[in-house]
Amino acid sequence: VQLQAYGGGSVQAGGFRRLPCAATTRIGSYPVMGWFRQAPGKEREFVVAIRWSRGYTLYSDSVKGRVTMSRDDVKNTVYLEIHSLKAEDTAVYYCAAGSNVVRDGAKYALWGQGTLVTVSS
Repeated sequence: VQLQAYGGGSVQAGGFRRLPCAATTRIGSYPVMGWFRQAPGKEREFVVAIRWSRGYTLYSDSVKGRVTMSRDDVKNTVYLEIHSLKAEDTAVYYCAAGSNVVRDGAKYALWGQGTLVTVSS
């Protein structure tokens, strides 16, 4: 079972980016999926997570109102959409799968390789 985030790149501040996370199994097989990020020289931080069965979504304060998670079951892919990008959104973004909607990355059992998003002002 693997996850692979991709779609990173350079984007202007105020812009939009959609990051896919492809899974090798059905997205529905993961009760909870989330996104984390790690900025240069900083610790990894929680971005957003969702429990699919209830539609319950937890956001970090830094992105609330600017991010959306969605899924495509045909493609076995989860998407993170980030709007109104800021320089401080520059980071490597990781997707993860787990059993509970929590901010603690250690509680997520499965991680994908990250993808770098660079926001320029």
